[in-house]
Amino acid sequence: MPPASTRTALIIGASRGLGLGMARELLTRGWHVVGTVRNAARRELFALADRSRGKLAVETVDINEPDQVAALRRRLNGRRFDLLFVNAGIAGDLAGTIGTIGAETFTQVMVTNALSPMRVVEALQALVPASGTIGVMSSGLGSVADNEEGGWEVYRASKAALNTMMRSFAARHAGDPRSLLLIAPGWVRTDMGGPEAPLDVETSMRGVVDTIIAQAGKPGLQYLNHDGRTLRW
Repeated sequence: MPPASTRTALIIGASRGLGLGMARELLTRGWHVVGTVRNAARRELFALADRSRGKLAVETVDINEPDQVAALRRRLNGRRFDLLFVNAGIAGDLAGTIGTIGAETFTQVMVTNALSPMRVVEALQALVPASGTIGVMSSGLGSVADNEEGGWEVYRASKAALNTMMRSFAARHAGDPRSLLLIAPGWVRTDMGGPEAPLDVETSMRGVVDTIIAQAGKPGLQYLNHDGRTLRW
């Protein structure tokens, strides 16, 4: 991986929470960052860009709109990123079960958490060179093997689907020298994680970035926790 002062990252979904925290952490380490927002009315990332001395640029894209993803790809044509990281997710109806949740909510969670992130990976992967890393924000709740308590049924299913589709992507790109990562951020105090979560965003993202950097140059797909531990599929 090149020196920190020349490293570049494209973070899809950086307007708040984990994505915004990742942008801050990478900037602190000297990276140049392009971060995306879905709604330009959310000002936190723009304010960070104003303070970044030109190291952070902001793009707007709704990943659930394929035309917008294609337009972003055209705008970034010719750019190269050491890291493409897709951070997207909604909670949906956390209390709902498969027996009670409506089809519209189920579809919304599955599209936003699984289908759209992988479509972004497919659309933007050519911007990442052979020495680069493609990462997606997963969750420990996406582990089928570790699902022994239930709860968060549709959210769990969406992250398990994301993990499976990323495995399919890796299988289709066997021999690809790039590092492919599914990262679980831990239980974090965000709008989704709630106030009782043990991790703050800064601690989680510091660990996530440490893990990403440690895995650079290691080809193949890994499913890792924010502290670098391997998670069970």
